[in-house]
Amino acid sequence: MIVLRATLLALMCFALPLHAASAPPRIAIIIDDLGYKKNAGERAINLPGPIAYAILPDTPRGTYLAESAHAGGKEVLLHLPLQAVKDQAGEEPGSLTLDMSKETFGKAFIDDFDSIPHAIGVNSHRGSLLTRHPGHMSWLMEEIKQRGNLFFVDSYTTASSVALSVAIESGVPAVKRDVFLDPDTQPGTVAREFARLKKLARQHGYAVGIGHPYASTLEYLEKALPGLRADGYELISISEMIAAKSRPAESAGKLSAE
Repeated sequence: MIVLRATLLALMCFALPLHAASAPPRIAIIIDDLGYKKNAGERAINLPGPIAYAILPDTPRGTYLAESAHAGGKEVLLHLPLQAVKDQAGEEPGSLTLDMSKETFGKAFIDDFDSIPHAIGVNSHRGSLLTRHPGHMSWLMEEIKQRGNLFFVDSYTTASSVALSVAIESGVPAVKRDVFLDPDTQPGTVAREFARLKKLARQHGYAVGIGHPYASTLEYLEKALPGLRADGYELISISEMIAAKSRPAESAGKLSAE
């Protein structure tokens, strides 16, 4: 009887989902605002690991950096300019604005998307005004959905953003940003926010960080990223993060904070 109980207990333990218990916290990082500066862009693309690169449309180095990132096996996103509260009309090349008709909005999106080769997803640039408007976000998700297996990342520049919820309602795979790594360029700020990113990943299983091609950010990440695995974290691509969130079992649990 004792032997039988021990055998049953061993079988039960073997059947437990060890992945759920042993999987390390996972982090995805996007570097935004690429397309203007060649040297900073190249340095960003050389960061170790599956970092994603969000490239602004109609920028002088946008195509070159998209091609370089793709050639290096990195993921490319369209960094889509959306109108902010303080924007003036036409301030950002390729901006989508509140006063556009649906037809004009759709054409502007197509032009922006076509300007960035190898883009597999879209994340928002600025957008503190436009992302709070459900109608315009529905237009955006329609355009994204029409182009196949694209996903959306809400950079979440305002707590009033409805972009994530509209994306989910529209059937577009999506996540939102958890941490901006560099709200200012002080090295101490980057270190503090990177620690917060790790803490959130530890708490929830996953976290998404966004940084910019500032010298202080790149210098910190060059030193910090190689040590993530030894610290017990897994650096994954943003597409892997999206796929993980799309799995019902995980999105009901570890990603509930999204």
